[in-house]
Amino acid sequence: MCKNIFLTVLSLMLSLVTVGQKSKKNVDDYKPIPFSAINKWSFEITAGNTNGIAPYAPNYYQSNPNKFFGSPQLNAFTIGIRHMFSPIFGMKTNIGYETIRNSKNNGSKPFELNVISLGVEGVVNASRLFQIQDFLGRFGLNFHGGVIVSTNTSQTEDEFTLGDHNKGITEYNGGLTIGVTPSYRFARRWSVFADLTAIFNFRQHFAWDGSYAINQNGSTGGGNGGGNNLQGQAIRASLGLSYGFGAKTKAAMRVLRRDEDPKDDYKKIHGDWAVIQNENAMEIETMTDRIKEIETQMNDTDKDGVPDYLDRENNSIAGVAVDTRGKMVDLNKNGVPDELERYIEKNNKEQASTAAASVKELINSGYICVYFESGKDYPTDISTDGIAFVLNYLRNNPTQSMDVIGAADEIGETAFNDKLATSRATNIREILIKAGIDGARLNIISAGEDSSVDVSSKAARKLVRRVTFKTNN
Repeated sequence: MCKNIFLTVLSLMLSLVTVGQKSKKNVDDYKPIPFSAINKWSFEITAGNTNGIAPYAPNYYQSNPNKFFGSPQLNAFTIGIRHMFSPIFGMKTNIGYETIRNSKNNGSKPFELNVISLGVEGVVNASRLFQIQDFLGRFGLNFHGGVIVSTNTSQTEDEFTLGDHNKGITEYNGGLTIGVTPSYRFARRWSVFADLTAIFNFRQHFAWDGSYAINQNGSTGGGNGGGNNLQGQAIRASLGLSYGFGAKTKAAMRVLRRDEDPKDDYKKIHGDWAVIQNENAMEIETMTDRIKEIETQMNDTDKDGVPDYLDRENNSIAGVAVDTRGKMVDLNKNGVPDELERYIEKNNKEQASTAAASVKELINSGYICVYFESGKDYPTDISTDGIAFVLNYLRNNPTQSMDVIGAADEIGETAFNDKLATSRATNIREILIKAGIDGARLNIISAGEDSSVDVSSKAARKLVRRVTFKTNN
């Protein structure tokens, strides 16, 4: 029965590995991230075989000497949790249950010893320690070692009336454990592993068959506390599953915003395989980003002599006078820049109608825009004058209707950007309605993604996250 269960568990592990080979992402597909953003915790369960090596009373032993592997039994189960304090070092604790008994038909006298154990161990991620993580890919290697305490309860039938095998009696043991754990990640957070652990008990009263140690004078100890301390050794070989969790989502999302790639999902990979970013390289990258940002701020997109970081109106018309904040001068507050108004008066006899026609041309040509931050559907503070310009025009032309056209840059999914463009146009329409314009005069249009600029340029993308207007008659 135990052999069948063991083979079933082994088959399940191999099936999971096969399925994992079809997973979409390998470790190389993940960009380096700060250690604070990874899954530092993992939950682990194992099933396997524990073989008590020594000591035994005469005529008692666990393995079958006639079998190549000694007839292993499915007699050991553990459940535990691990936490990594750094990319290389961590701690884990696990609780185990084992039944040490003789193999079937191995020639030993029958015995049974039930063991409940608690281990606290340090863990070393050898893949990172030896810097072979890229070479191993989906495979991993950990070392672990620490202290273990356990209770041994004998269930062996006594041979004599003296209770030489202490049936029903429990003793307490303590010692050290050390092991190695090769593993394979078959899904983002899941991995399978094999574990080989050696246990060295330096305080052990029972032999593995449940009898006490033999005193120096040749007699056996009996009852609780009888016998000398033994040094017990055991080997546990098992297969297990590990699940990684515990990423700090905010830290991961800071990385996502910095890289501007919402498709990356750092918090869904097991922490043993996350690519950790070098802290010094991270600081250098941050400083480089800040320098680039300053350089971008010093640009003068509309060529009005005012840097973009000071420019409150970075879409001013070329040749039109601006103030120190980059806003076109409009002393009479009629929504038309003074210089443009003077130009219209100078070159047209019918000033009022010609001015209106020129303003309409400005609106229809896309000179009057409302701008938005990335992913936002409410306008930036510097876009208030553009809305005021359109509002004044509609108030001065009460029979005029207008299309409100929203657009987005190419960052993100197309369906999301189409919806964002519509939302931007809708919000501008609502602002104009609340300012007194009849909603029937305003028609919402989504232009979706604007691909007219270099998608890799942050400055250029600012120019297409906008709402423009077009008169209908």
